[in-house]
Amino acid sequence: MPRSLMARPARRRGTLAVLALAVLTPLLAACGLSGTNSGGYIVGDGQVQAVAVAKRSTPVELSGTTLDGKPFVPSSVAGKVTVVNVWGAWCGACREEAAFVQGAHEDLGSKVAFVGIDIRDPSAATAQAYERSYDVTYPSLFSTDGSVLGAFPRNLLPGTVPATMVLDTKGRVAAVIRGAVPSKLTLTETVQCVEDPSGQGCADFE
Repeated sequence: MPRSLMARPARRRGTLAVLALAVLTPLLAACGLSGTNSGGYIVGDGQVQAVAVAKRSTPVELSGTTLDGKPFVPSSVAGKVTVVNVWGAWCGACREEAAFVQGAHEDLGSKVAFVGIDIRDPSAATAQAYERSYDVTYPSLFSTDGSVLGAFPRNLLPGTVPATMVLDTKGRVAAVIRGAVPSKLTLTETVQCVEDPSGQGCADFE
């Protein structure tokens, strides 16, 4: 991890967390608004938003505690394209995409890191039960209040549950999918474009 990130002042990280909550709280509690479902959270359309290399912001520093109570080790994803999936056991759309995300994880193998961020669940045990139900094998950070999302650039905060962000090998957000991942192929092809922006159909990532 770059030394500049390790030296980032705690105050700045706290500010980012506050910004994340300020943006996410009204969205996640927006019951009855146009574009929400009966669970009271904003529903994305599953479209891929590519971020061109020149427009990518500072690297994201993921940190926190996993569902099994262990500290997340940032070095486990350093230098890898990383898929970050925001989910909750209470979220119906998360159940719809679970097999696609896990399938992409299995197909892409260890060269690509996968990390979940579990939000709004009352306990880690609830989230772990969900993971067992859907055979999820990658680690997830437990962040009931969503504060872990404060590590992401404000303009690229997902604002939906589920949401999936793909980070490039430098840890920068290279793609965002707001809403359920529509297919395993969508996610694997997005990762491939992040890996090689010069590939076929990847012009928006260059």
